[in-house]
Amino acid sequence: QVQLVESGGGLVQAGGSLRLSCAASGRTFSRYAMGWFRQAPGKEREFVAYISWSGGRTYYSNSVKGRFTISRDNAKNTVYLQMNSLKPEDTAVYYCAASTTFPTTTRVDAYDYWGQGTQVTVSS
Repeated sequence: QVQLVESGGGLVQAGGSLRLSCAASGRTFSRYAMGWFRQAPGKEREFVAYISWSGGRTYYSNSVKGRFTISRDNAKNTVYLQMNSLKPEDTAVYYCAASTTFPTTTRVDAYDYWGQGTQVTVSS
């Protein structure tokens, strides 16, 4: 069982930056691949980025590639999402999630545990 708590969301102007954090409980954090997803009002939840259990492999959606960076610190049971050059279309609730599925996937249904989400709002 893993419990996830996101933080770091907020209101930022277009072109600005935010860093999201996701703190995980439990001693088995390093066994999970971790992903970030987002959901805008009236839209389906969509994949943003994932990182393998070791941190050695990352993958991004085309919409955030080159602007967002996912990382993890297994000693701190925390995964991060550094978001730069933010755009109004990045506005959404951002969720972190943990997956034991191999190979790591972008599919929402492959993630076993989810946080409660943190709101990111980018003003134009």
